[in-house]
Amino acid sequence: MKKFFKFLSIFFKWCWTILSFSRQLLLNLLFIGVLIAIYFNFIMKDTEYSNYMEQHAHALLVDLSGPIVEKAYSHTPYDLAIRALSGRTNVTETVLFDVVAKIRTAANDNNINGMVLNLDYMSKTSLTTLQYIAKAIKEFKATGKPVIAFGDNYSQSQYYLASYADEVIMIPEGLVSLKGYGVYNLYYKNLLKSLNINTHIFRGGAYKSYVEPYIRTDMSQKARENNSIWLKQLWSTYINDIATNRGVTAESLSLDTERLLDAIKIENGDYAAVAQNLGLVDVLLTRQQTHTRLAEIFGSDGQDSYNYTSIYGYHAKDLTPSKTDQIAVVVASGTIIDGSAGEGTVGGDTTAAILRTARFNDAIKAVILRVDSSGGSAYASEIIHHEVNALVNAGKPVVVSMSEVAASGGYSISSSANRILAQAATITGSIGVISIYNTIEDALAKCGIYSDGIGTTPFVGLQTTRPMPEKISEILQLSTDHSYQHFIEQVANDRHISVADVQLIAQGQVWTGHDAMKYGLVDQIGDFDDAIVIAAELANISEYSLNWMHEPLTPIQQLFYDIIAQVMTTVSIDTQFERPSIIKRLATSAISEINNLNNLNDPNGRYTLCQNCSYFDN
Repeated sequence: MKKFFKFLSIFFKWCWTILSFSRQLLLNLLFIGVLIAIYFNFIMKDTEYSNYMEQHAHALLVDLSGPIVEKAYSHTPYDLAIRALSGRTNVTETVLFDVVAKIRTAANDNNINGMVLNLDYMSKTSLTTLQYIAKAIKEFKATGKPVIAFGDNYSQSQYYLASYADEVIMIPEGLVSLKGYGVYNLYYKNLLKSLNINTHIFRGGAYKSYVEPYIRTDMSQKARENNSIWLKQLWSTYINDIATNRGVTAESLSLDTERLLDAIKIENGDYAAVAQNLGLVDVLLTRQQTHTRLAEIFGSDGQDSYNYTSIYGYHAKDLTPSKTDQIAVVVASGTIIDGSAGEGTVGGDTTAAILRTARFNDAIKAVILRVDSSGGSAYASEIIHHEVNALVNAGKPVVVSMSEVAASGGYSISSSANRILAQAATITGSIGVISIYNTIEDALAKCGIYSDGIGTTPFVGLQTTRPMPEKISEILQLSTDHSYQHFIEQVANDRHISVADVQLIAQGQVWTGHDAMKYGLVDQIGDFDDAIVIAAELANISEYSLNWMHEPLTPIQQLFYDIIAQVMTTVSIDTQFERPSIIKRLATSAISEINNLNNLNDPNGRYTLCQNCSYFDN
């Protein structure tokens, strides 16, 4: 009888397992089927809308939202779930090269009769990025099609692009905010002291200011002097570009506090009128009046607005046939970390693997390394540098195209390329090395907690809970000095400059692309378009395709990513970037600082990182 019941138990157990498996399989298939149905439904609707637009002239609405990035990070379902649970908005990352490609396609599209710039939701953006988009806008204008900008208010980044329009419209209650560029840090010396946390700093380079927040309460005079040089150059470039676009003098836009106060007094505190008097705005109109005006220029949609296609829904059609020869594009954007890349980081192993793939791909004749990084792990930077060397030694030309910043570790991964291009406003240099260690033995002692024990060597007891021995400090400083000297010799060898000359421009000093060219750190001033031309010349090819290389996704990841991207684009989920409140800004700043610390994962504790290379309009 026992055997019979045991048999029944096993039989029903297997039946339940099969039933459960079948149920899960059916539900999963149903879920995937629903996703595919939604995807194709949006595709059909998008096709119908595209067919309608192809029969009617309309404007290209450049309604950029959120941050403009060098490459988009492919979020997994897990990433999106974590963002949702933490209350973080899934902000679309607008890719710079997609924006430029779409504007250039629209310039030659007979169905596009003009451009409208509405940038209310565009985040602060680097000058180099703005200049590259502005270049495409100028090309669009050269076709004779009108470009109109309108907005409630204009931040500094938003206004730079708006200034390239034929006409700038703002609401009567609006404001144009041109604050300037600056570098401001939080300084933690007294906080760490009050918490009884001991910070041990080791650095190579007198101007290497990354460690200053941990050992000072203010910016050092050396850092202040160096930062002042490149900040003034960037601001001068910004003001001169605006003045040229608007047909005014640079002096009229460079108002000190007293002159600005006088201008505001004349208009009784009316910021919009002041902007109009300064020549920044052409006309003040309400939103309703603006829509009427745009309908007169681009045609009415019959619903109190004008005919337009958002840049997010506009598809840049590449009619160029694929070529056998390829130029690979590898984007290194973010903090350089050891291991695999995550959101906003450059993984040493990930990037090296992509470069290695390019080296063994016979179709790839040259590589463009697009760098937008202020550095990070010295070890990971070396791993990438070795792969760049291997490409060069294999006879495949490597051209570096520097974006906003290519400093410290970002410069290290660039130095051995066959040709280095930077924009005049690129931030580069910062050749130096730092190490930071914190110990909390005093904080623990305040709580009555002590660390003690015995080990076979002094290194066993090297922990955050114990004081750092003086001899260990000397060893770490020697190690940092060695890394710094290695960095200098690497630059000297790669750039064919004497070690003595490199030492003069090193020390952690930051340079603009304009000054870096004078010192031999870069070869010429140029943007991404110029890098493509040079890569083709060095590879001796005239017909080629660009191969945008990235870490490959699994088929499921790719399907998920395509569906989410299509749905968000079609229903315009991604076009409303939330303006952060003061509290959110403070929280974001704190989270950013924590993320920066989390990214410090160098196995040897040495970093080639530039603290002050991120300028912004406050």
